[in-house]
Amino acid sequence: MSGHSRWSQIKRKKGKADVERGKLFSKILREITVAARNGGGDVKMNMRLKAAVESAKEANMPQENIKRAIQKGTGELPGEQYEEITYEGYAPGGVAVMIQVMTSNRNRTAPEMRHTFEKYGGNMGTSGAVAWMFERKGIIHVDAAAAAEDDVMTIVLDAGATDMRRIEKAYEILTGPAEMEAVRAALTQNKVPILDAEVTFVPQNTVRVEGKDASSVLKLLEALEELDDVQHVYANYDIPEELMEAISAA
Repeated sequence: MSGHSRWSQIKRKKGKADVERGKLFSKILREITVAARNGGGDVKMNMRLKAAVESAKEANMPQENIKRAIQKGTGELPGEQYEEITYEGYAPGGVAVMIQVMTSNRNRTAPEMRHTFEKYGGNMGTSGAVAWMFERKGIIHVDAAAAAEDDVMTIVLDAGATDMRRIEKAYEILTGPAEMEAVRAALTQNKVPILDAEVTFVPQNTVRVEGKDASSVLKLLEALEELDDVQHVYANYDIPEELMEAISAA
């Protein structure tokens, strides 16, 4: 998990977090639409939708865009029907990879996924091949400069968080999926600024990767993230920080 978080931070510094603002908006809007379709358009009753809307606000998405995405999900406005699919496979070095997609055409998405794996030295697996290696958790990052570590620790543990640690200039807070909104609300009530928050998959163990395999792993993950239908990519690699810095600078 820490390796993947670190690579995300490096990409953000280079302006490559989601390639471009429009692609980030597209991913969030799909999540809002599907969340509204599956659980209704009331954010007070639909925790998945509430989390997606919060992500949209954190990305400074216009309120009108959010409203239309919800209406497409509830059927008030016409829109594409997205199917949620999870693909699994292995990157070079035996790194497990799990990809969540939302697609309107699985006959397009599956070949794209397989081609990307093969192009960067990986291979796709069958359903369930690596999913058992990951655990669903909530992760919240807050600005470490905005509050004392002991104060933040007290707030989040009282609200139901399971762990907290410092990563560079941020505190990384871990929660159970069901507890993330309560922890987020507690931070907001105490005026602790939240950098990002999401329910994600965290690997239960990691695979150490170095040398050429490390570069190949990161290239594969970036290529997967850039596919239009991909929402999230999870992997259990452990790459030394200095090596990630060197790869990003290359």
